[in-house]
Amino acid sequence: MTDNATQVSASVSALEREFDTIAHNMANVSTTGFKRRCNGFTKAMEAQSGSEGPADESQGAFDFSQGTLVQTDRTLDFALYGKGFFVIESPEGPLYTRHGVFQTNLNGQLVDTAGRLVSGTAGPLIVPPSIDVSEIHVDSSGRVSAGKASLGQLRIVEFADKESRLLGVGLNCFHAPNDVLPKEAQNVTVRQGYSEASNVKLVDELVNMIMVSRLYEANMKLMTVSRDNSSSAISVAMG
Repeated sequence: MTDNATQVSASVSALEREFDTIAHNMANVSTTGFKRRCNGFTKAMEAQSGSEGPADESQGAFDFSQGTLVQTDRTLDFALYGKGFFVIESPEGPLYTRHGVFQTNLNGQLVDTAGRLVSGTAGPLIVPPSIDVSEIHVDSSGRVSAGKASLGQLRIVEFADKESRLLGVGLNCFHAPNDVLPKEAQNVTVRQGYSEASNVKLVDELVNMIMVSRLYEANMKLMTVSRDNSSSAISVAMG
């Protein structure tokens, strides 16, 4: 395969990955707390508009920009406004999420939709049997109370300039590499009775998909031309 053909083939593979990424973003336009992912093509387009951020060119990166806050009036729905993540305990270690749709388990512990414990600053947050969930109040800093009783405080962390190194592990959760350490979030507000909408902008994703599709078609035509030229050259060489 010639260098040109190899380059075109690599471009086609990259565009296929980009198409899959865009399709995944579009499929999650209504998913609470979802953060869109962008690869090389998308980042190149954002660089032209001046909105590109730091990212790993080989693996793509998540766009952690703020999603719109949607009022739900559900007591255990929480949204974050500003930089920060809720901390979820898992067998593999702490996970980080913006998906603040929580509930209580049979032991009264605050858990996520997968049943994993939500971290408090002093351990799991527990609602005593004598307290109805509807009585729970969470203030803007994450302090949890019911009437005059303090139930603890939500642990909310941030990663500053290391945020782009977080790895997606599904269910809107992220894992931090060993050398990326969280710190207490400083400029974030908790909103009870709200959820954070996906930050996917459908129109932008549609535009990107159209452009990727056109580039894919153009590269496929180049591959066809290159293949035909190679066949002609072989025929001439063999007489």
